[in-house]
Amino acid sequence: MPDEKRAAIVTGGAQGIGKAITKRFLEEGIAVLIADNDIEAGLETQEEYTALGRIKFFKADVASERDVKGIVNTALKTFGNISILVNNAGTAIYMYRPIEELTLAEWNEVIGVNLTGVFLCSKYAAPHLKKQKGAMVNIASTRAFMSEGDTEPYSASKGGVYSLSHSLALSLGPDVRVNCVSPGWIDTSRWKKMRERTKSPITKKEHAQHPAGRIGRPEDVARLVHFLVSPEASFITGANFIVDGGMTRKMIYI
Repeated sequence: MPDEKRAAIVTGGAQGIGKAITKRFLEEGIAVLIADNDIEAGLETQEEYTALGRIKFFKADVASERDVKGIVNTALKTFGNISILVNNAGTAIYMYRPIEELTLAEWNEVIGVNLTGVFLCSKYAAPHLKKQKGAMVNIASTRAFMSEGDTEPYSASKGGVYSLSHSLALSLGPDVRVNCVSPGWIDTSRWKKMRERTKSPITKKEHAQHPAGRIGRPEDVARLVHFLVSPEASFITGANFIVDGGMTRKMIYI
């Protein structure tokens, strides 16, 4: 299907990596429904990118089954099809909370957004993706494969996204291709909503520790995601792509 007839759902599409993916898709002629729980950021992004193409903001919590049904129904009503799903929404809340202090409610909140949200969006979008011979990309993290202390909910949720992705690739293939992207350190300071947007706080030393010579940008992830949903990637499914400037290949001894 030509890009100008394809429509995508991008969860968490109003800020950060999701916003960069939204922009890239619109520039390539793909209509986008951005599902985000931040109304201010969602409306800002919708207004900012209206001139780029067909865009619709829908306020939603991806951990809510009712909201996810609303996302899918709104995308179909607005664009007529769902050709692409990007499960990007996530939260890093309670990061660096010692496990002895972490409550079950806090654990469930992170798992609900980061992992259950991927399950719900995939479940309800799947029939429509199959009709379009579509593609799905799930955004995990290098923390699925390496960790710092006191990051159990986030690391577990992103490891789940990685595993869920290759399982979905087998379950939904050959009609739907499913891949996973695992970003490392991505500087999103300039991709936040207007009142929180800042200049990059990253130091030269922080850039230099990366084998690629710099910290990542949201555009780095967006370019890869667009490729993975394109016809050029028609033989790629069930794969995970690490976008981290080489950091997971670097041995660090103190």
